[in-house]
Amino acid sequence: MILILDENTDAHSDEYRQLMERLSLLENIESRVHQIQGSERAVREIYLIGDTKVLQIDDMRALPCVAQAIRVSEEYRVLGRHKHDSRPAHFDYQGLRFGQDTLHVFAGLCAVDTREHVEEMMRALKDNGQQCTRMGAYKPRTSPYAFQGHGKECLPWVFELAGKYDIKVVAMEVTHESHAEEIRGALELTGNPTGIILQIGTRNTQNFELLKAVGRQTDYPVLIKRGFGITLDESLNAAEYLASEGNSKVVFALRGMKTNLGDPHRNFVDFAHVPVVKRLTRMPVCVDPSHSVGSRSSSPDGIFDAFHVTAQAIIAGANMVLVDFHPNPAKALVDGPQALKIDELPYFLEDVAIAREAYLKRAEASASFRDRH
Repeated sequence: MILILDENTDAHSDEYRQLMERLSLLENIESRVHQIQGSERAVREIYLIGDTKVLQIDDMRALPCVAQAIRVSEEYRVLGRHKHDSRPAHFDYQGLRFGQDTLHVFAGLCAVDTREHVEEMMRALKDNGQQCTRMGAYKPRTSPYAFQGHGKECLPWVFELAGKYDIKVVAMEVTHESHAEEIRGALELTGNPTGIILQIGTRNTQNFELLKAVGRQTDYPVLIKRGFGITLDESLNAAEYLASEGNSKVVFALRGMKTNLGDPHRNFVDFAHVPVVKRLTRMPVCVDPSHSVGSRSSSPDGIFDAFHVTAQAIIAGANMVLVDFHPNPAKALVDGPQALKIDELPYFLEDVAIAREAYLKRAEASASFRDRH
């Protein structure tokens, strides 16, 4: 069960102390308090964990400071959709809204290589009206001899360039809990010129200790990729690990499933699960066409496969696109063969806009049909 408290409840008030005393008397039930900070208001949520079936909703709603009580299902207790659950399916960060009704494009380098390439990428994003990017500093690789990323050494100048070109949010993968602290230190050193979405890659989707550590910090939202060899349910429970530790600003990313059934694509494209994730949870849904397709192949109409699968995902309601671009893919240190070229960025964004318009028209038609029936 989740108790949502009145807005801006004072943790030092008599009413709050009375509430916590009452909850402490509940047998076989643990209380976890989490602060949800929005752009304009702060809300406390209390997760009641244990034998909550014996609790009556009306009794819980009558407790001091409680604005709403929600009985949750067994799965995805924090991030899931539950009956009579009016919690929002969005969060605000760096002046931007990330939700199941929004769309952001995070185009950029899969792995940071040179300052010149990073600046060229960010300049192109600025020129095309974009405020988000992806930049990999820490790169887990299949081979121990492959380039692992520049790590913390590149963070200061990446963040400085982000500030220079008004990039508000950088999606950056972390593979160890110390990476979040290195990012925090580099942001403070450079005067916090940008924001970060911490990314959990597909190899770490079931690294539960990393999930717990990243979930305990609430300064940065988290993007978690679906595990490439596990079920959707297992991946959604991995996202729940983050939220259960206190960070519910989570974006769920589909990036293709590892199976030869997807050949000749790098992975089997799973973007049909976009509406499924939105139905089961309140998380915004991201897609990664670059790691799904894994090449610059195109169809007879001249449209890249990566464009086709991106459009399919957006028409299905995707809220974020994580896509590889590079000034010179032939010189990229990671995943160059799948990277799009910078001069293709305006074309990509135009194609995204076409797909988004189609989705909005489909949603409008659905709403009209429901109103008539």
